[in-house]
Amino acid sequence: MFGELQPWHVIVLLVILFLLFGAKKMPDMARSVGQSLRIFKSEMRQSQKETEEVAKQASEAARVTPAVENVGSPSSVADETHKQANAS
Repeated sequence: MFGELQPWHVIVLLVILFLLFGAKKMPDMARSVGQSLRIFKSEMRQSQKETEEVAKQASEAARVTPAVENVGSPSSVADETHKQANAS
């Protein structure tokens, strides 16, 4: 019952606004509401782009793996151990 907006509701609302604010201020109010909506939309788009950029950077950072130094192959470590044992 309360969720349905019928055409006569809009007409009554417009008449009340017209009586409260007058004919001169109605176009100015409509312009300012339209301008506010445009600003809101542009800010939402900008916020969405920034969020996408941060998510992209985070996913790229997660893909990068740190470089691991190659200490030596197992055979070279065994050779070193064998040389040390023979030297003593």
